[in-house]
Amino acid sequence: MNQDATRPAATDFMSTPSMFGAPCWVSLTSRDLEATMDFYHALLGWTWRPARLGEHFRVALSDGRPVAGIAAVAAMWQMAVAWTPYFAVPSANEAASRVRERGGTVAVGPISLTPGRAALLADRDGATFGVWEGELASDWESWRSSAPAFIRLHTRDAFDAAIFYGEVLDWATGGAGCCEVVYEGGEVVLRSFGDPVARIESGALEAAPDPSIRPHWQVHFSVADVAACARAAEEHGGSVLSKGAEEAVLRDRDGAQFTVTSRQEP
Repeated sequence: MNQDATRPAATDFMSTPSMFGAPCWVSLTSRDLEATMDFYHALLGWTWRPARLGEHFRVALSDGRPVAGIAAVAAMWQMAVAWTPYFAVPSANEAASRVRERGGTVAVGPISLTPGRAALLADRDGATFGVWEGELASDWESWRSSAPAFIRLHTRDAFDAAIFYGEVLDWATGGAGCCEVVYEGGEVVLRSFGDPVARIESGALEAAPDPSIRPHWQVHFSVADVAACARAAEEHGGSVLSKGAEEAVLRDRDGAQFTVTSRQEP
């Protein structure tokens, strides 16, 4: 297999965004780089190019645009196999400090990378997320149009979670480029420049927090054919956890969970 693109790694990152607090990237930790690349190429048509971080890393391309990162370090670094969203911040150090002050956890970093600084964090309920300070792997609008449809936090108390993330990521502060937070359709919705970019849900508005929920961020990828993606997942060593007409919850061959959502054509 040779799905690596020939464009140089020097183009991995673009200009610093004018927004902050919004999701700006998603990354997958896996055990087997080649197997993971094969799986997502078959499922989503992604091709690959080398990343600046070394031989265990790749950047996924959709129609030539960077959309996600793969890090085959789960076994090496004793990390969970999972998809993780990253949020753009002015300062990774400040975001990490805010997480600690509010009862969350700093798992990794902040660390300096060639184009910026990153940290891997967890909120008060254990849901893992990252923050990124610096240049982005793709123009933000291009990434939004060709990468995940959105991300959703499944948690025990949506309003408590919204307060935590709002304080860490400066949501609804009124500054230029910050995100707006609204409640609609039974969920807390994060909007950036008017577009919904993340959702937080915990069940019915008046329901008590559900102790059975394992809080986590779920990445939703926009696809043309949900049923075809579900079949491809099973044919290439993954599994289907649930499936409907508009979306399916899948696991890749390493065990990372994600959702494919029907693309709404204009």
